[in-house]
Amino acid sequence: MALFPNTRLRRTRSQPWIRDLVRETHLTPHDLIWTIVVSDSADPIEPVEAMPGTVRMSVAEAAKAAKRARDLGIPAIAVFPHIDPSLKDNSGTEALNPDGLVMRAVKAMKDAAPEVGIICDVALDPFTDHGHDGVMEGGVILNDATVDLLIAQSLAQVEAGCDVLAPSDMMDGRIGAIRNALEEAGHTDTLILSYAAKYASGFYGPYRSAIGSAALQGDKKTYQMDPANTDEALREVAMDIEEGADMVMVKPGLPYLDIVTRVKEAFGVPTYAFQVSGEYAMIMAAAQNGWIDGERVMMETLTCFKRSGADGILTYFAPTAAEILGE
Repeated sequence: MALFPNTRLRRTRSQPWIRDLVRETHLTPHDLIWTIVVSDSADPIEPVEAMPGTVRMSVAEAAKAAKRARDLGIPAIAVFPHIDPSLKDNSGTEALNPDGLVMRAVKAMKDAAPEVGIICDVALDPFTDHGHDGVMEGGVILNDATVDLLIAQSLAQVEAGCDVLAPSDMMDGRIGAIRNALEEAGHTDTLILSYAAKYASGFYGPYRSAIGSAALQGDKKTYQMDPANTDEALREVAMDIEEGADMVMVKPGLPYLDIVTRVKEAFGVPTYAFQVSGEYAMIMAAAQNGWIDGERVMMETLTCFKRSGADGILTYFAPTAAEILGE
């Protein structure tokens, strides 16, 4: 590289038009996946206290959200449920109900805006009375018994119209088992977006409040990844791709941008990052206190996901960001 004064890097930063021309990373509404929470409450909309600006939606409101996503150019919505606590049990059997909340929401959203992709979370934690992602016996989460239930949950979601299954449970072997079940049932076009590198993180707290997750008994460290590990993430991703995942995800997002980069460089498959509830809540809380420019930080973080190599971002900010990008 030439040295100063022959090279003055400020020359390409001096005016908006030249900054636009040399910008390396571009963010568009097509890079965003809107994460929403649907609820079986009698209220159409319920604010989530731990996530300012985020609400739980009724099925009817979720259908409206699908139309809004279509109009904003957001290609897909990821759906998460908040169900009545009386429906929860040790095995999360309500997750298999063909007339359950998620299935009704998916049908309504596809009817309202069929061109918007619907991504369904495949996991039992919103449905269990102990808050874990699987069947619990004697304080232990049973891998294989959980996978059997995840297969049934996946098939029920696809029958309801789900376009993309997103297993977030981190049980071993679940991607291959779900892919085989889809093939046997004739659902050969259903996509799988694997939560391939999901860490046992402290950033999930506001989400658990949003879905009304039961008070967690113990922790999830026996099946979610250690935040200290990176090579292990590549092993997880490699296994999920081999088992039939079409796309992979890293979760959480901002603290794990190095993992996003390593995954994208190593495998070259569609790679997504999840800007989780804790990340969202921190930005919103700091903005409300006047400590940061919330809009600026929101757009900066989303751009950083793209810069790290992510093909897209799951985020609660999606509609707000899409409106700004549309301007």
